Amino acid sequence: MLNLSVLLESTARRLPGRAALVQGARTLTYAELDGKANQVAGALRANGVRPGDRIALIAPNVAEFPILYFGLLKAGAVVVPLNPLMKDRELSFVFNDCGAVAVFAWEGSEGLPVLANARAAAEQSPSVRQVIPLGELEDFLAPHPREAETEPTGAEDPAVIIYTSGTTGTPKGAVLSHVSLLLNARMKELLVPKHDHDVVLVALPLYHVFGQTSVMNGNVHGGATLVLLPRFDPKTALEQMIEHGVTLFSGVPSMFQAFLQADPDGTKLRAVAKTVRLVTSGGAGLPVALYERFRQTCGLGIRQGYGLSETSPTVTFSPWDEPIRPASVGKPVWGVDIEVVDKQDKPVPAGEVGEIAIRGHCVMLGYYNQPEATAEAVRDGWFHTGDLGKFDEDGWLYVVDRVKDLILRGGYNVYPAEVEQVLLSHPDVAITAVVGEDHERLGQEVVAYVVPRTGHEIDVDALSAWARERLAEYKYPRRIHVRDALPMTSTGKILKRELTAPGRT
Repeated sequence: MLNLSVLLESTARRLPGRAALVQGARTLTYAELDGKANQVAGALRANGVRPGDRIALIAPNVAEFPILYFGLLKAGAVVVPLNPLMKDRELSFVFNDCGAVAVFAWEGSEGLPVLANARAAAEQSPSVRQVIPLGELEDFLAPHPREAETEPTGAEDPAVIIYTSGTTGTPKGAVLSHVSLLLNARMKELLVPKHDHDVVLVALPLYHVFGQTSVMNGNVHGGATLVLLPRFDPKTALEQMIEHGVTLFSGVPSMFQAFLQADPDGTKLRAVAKTVRLVTSGGAGLPVALYERFRQTCGLGIRQGYGLSETSPTVTFSPWDEPIRPASVGKPVWGVDIEVVDKQDKPVPAGEVGEIAIRGHCVMLGYYNQPEATAEAVRDGWFHTGDLGKFDEDGWLYVVDRVKDLILRGGYNVYPAEVEQVLLSHPDVAITAVVGEDHERLGQEVVAYVVPRTGHEIDVDALSAWARERLAEYKYPRRIHVRDALPMTSTGKILKRELTAPGRT
């Protein structure tokens, strides 16, 4: 037997009175969190939920998320966490794809009708028997005791289904086992020196595997206090970190950029730095220029990790006992093998670019009900990521770009991330994305979209000259579009497929 909820149960026995969750004025101890999760398990069983049933959870970073997450696991159900921004059509696709039997949904607001969307989607999904609003959760749980037996699930049984963001097509459900998620959550013990009582700002969305595993599960196991931020706002996040004496923060690059924009003189960031012992970044490549700006502003280095929904997620991390290499995502973590391979799946030497392939305890069981897609992604035990990367001679991994983002200009390979790094080193540029657009003679042309830093204006001709001085002739962008913002997913990844002119050029 192995059930992922043991992460909570063991901490509740060890530290019952410690604050587990803080959300505004509300605080739950570990004993209270475990007790409510037990009530969830009891309520589900009373409503006919059986082990292996899929249940959707649609909520931002509110206390009900971990309560329900661990309660569903205790009942032996499979958690299907979903983005509250999803529309009813998108939710209906997922409900039908995974055969969800029930849905827990946050009410939302007039501008974001989460519950209404969930109910509309459920009407189009024959498998869904019940939609429970989070506002009615206490009534749903009230008849059930705070003690319950945890379902004796197997280590390789499905625990969570993470639906890919769908930035390149129809979302697929990556099925993650209890043991994969548990080992990934416990990775913190091996990667970060022990601390008696960490305080963690939970700004990453918990419906995403990064926030769920690396932030919530790993720190619940460690007995940390989790300060929940339902919606990321840089000013609020900085205030919360100062107020609660946060010691750990994990984010995506767009969050660090937002901190610098919101605190241009660095006063609040330097106050945060007095208590924070570790800052990590993942989810997307961290530009070296952004790393340097952040470090110069507050003195904190940012350690990068790398992972995917299909790998639970963490597969590399910047070693604590070695100096940070800002351009690298670190070294493979314990129990994980990584190779950089060519188009024939053969390993390439250090320094050469190829596709990143991963093997180990972290890899998903497969895509839910998609054997062909699973077979394409996982070959001979290796998960092929679709990311291009390279190792250096010391075994540090560098993610170069996505295979699908590679630009082929006049027969030459252009890696958008390399061009983006150069553009971001310009003092007027805050955010950029480089894409390939069709060109009759060259096949593709290099095109950049840029957002200026607060209080700055971008001279397109000057920026083009800046790039041309620093890049080979075939790499620099021939067209530059200035935008006020770039389209992003809720986890901070730029939606390159939505980038189209017009703009200021």
